[in-house]
Amino acid sequence: MMKLNKLNKNLIQEFLWRGLIHNTTYSKKIKNEKITLYTGFDPTSKSLHIGNLVAIIMLIHFKRSGNKIISVIGGGTGMIGDPSGKNSERIIIKKESLQKNIKNLKKQLSFFLDSNEILNNYEWFKKTLFLDFAKDIGKYFTINYMLSKDSIKKRISKKNSISFTEFTYQLFQAYDFLYLYKKKNCSLQIGGSDQWGNITSGIELIRKKLGRKVNGLTFPLITKLDGSKFGKTEKGDNIWIDPNFTSPYEFYQFWINISDDQAKKYIKIYTFLKKEEIKEIIFFHEKNPNLKLIQKKIASEITIFVHGNKIFEKIKFISNILFKKEKILTNLSKNDIKSIYENIPHKNLFIDINFKIPILDLLVNKSNFIKSKKEAIRHLKCNSILINKKIIKENFFLKKKDLISESYVLLQKGKKNFFMIKFNFLFLTHL
Repeated sequence: MMKLNKLNKNLIQEFLWRGLIHNTTYSKKIKNEKITLYTGFDPTSKSLHIGNLVAIIMLIHFKRSGNKIISVIGGGTGMIGDPSGKNSERIIIKKESLQKNIKNLKKQLSFFLDSNEILNNYEWFKKTLFLDFAKDIGKYFTINYMLSKDSIKKRISKKNSISFTEFTYQLFQAYDFLYLYKKKNCSLQIGGSDQWGNITSGIELIRKKLGRKVNGLTFPLITKLDGSKFGKTEKGDNIWIDPNFTSPYEFYQFWINISDDQAKKYIKIYTFLKKEEIKEIIFFHEKNPNLKLIQKKIASEITIFVHGNKIFEKIKFISNILFKKEKILTNLSKNDIKSIYENIPHKNLFIDINFKIPILDLLVNKSNFIKSKKEAIRHLKCNSILINKKIIKENFFLKKKDLISESYVLLQKGKKNFFMIKFNFLFLTHL
């Protein structure tokens, strides 16, 4: 049986070592006590992403230490929209879309947490009248205090407008904390570093209204390579938990391809490995960085955590085929080829059985694997385009005889980018 430790300096020290604390109200004098804590999840998309995984991992750390955890899906606050980290007004989500998102997020969270640990704040907001809320909650916040929050100051300083709706968001999140404190004895809220203003508003509300001290703790935001945060309504490439948004293969490859600096940081944040084991992996990685030992360990741990061991073993098999030159695609079974197709970026095409496709048309128009003919020509001249793992030239035409298992073709750009097409044949009568 796992030994449970109370919330104490050791747990906080471990969070500090793992780089999981950005800010906290905890003082050096931490009581040895079990607590109830919560964090919120914004249902502005159908799926959670790897930024949300940090919150889930934090909850699990707390739970393993004997504390009670609560995750709150913002079915109520999601109707408003959090202005934190936003340069412009959020688009209001339609009620039907919001309900679908809530359902999907609850299903995803249930994979990591017990269902009785997952709440929806719409359940308490639907019973709250605006006049009562303004009187009972609004009176504890001055306009000056609300304007002092970074999420508000940044919007105004950039000369962007902010609606009354988003301006009051911090009051609703503060009420979440108050409600959970009164109903569940919840004394700690955790969240990403952009939530510090909302969290401290909750702490302030409980102090003023009830005369009680509660705490807040934030962890650093995980950012993309361009420095922007992983966000559900942001444009660009997010790494999603839902395999329909980010395939398990793409998910695994994301971690394999992170830099050494990122890997040394993420192995502490995204795995539950002990300090000694992490130090050992980093030590051997630095002796031979080309082996990418840290990246491989993170990729395996987090892929199993999110998608399960069975999917991970399939991804390892696929990666071994794609990245090992000695593997011959034509020797694979049809089921193996189908498995590769389903787990990497792909497209299904209908075509005449007597097709003859120029390589540029295949790369750009038929597959959208490469964005433009100019880019495709450049890669072809550099010998970085492969068809079924063989380098091809600009004069290449794809024909039926080139297909694997009579239906598939594997496109490759450089060493890491793969795309597969499945051809379905139309038998046309030519007059």
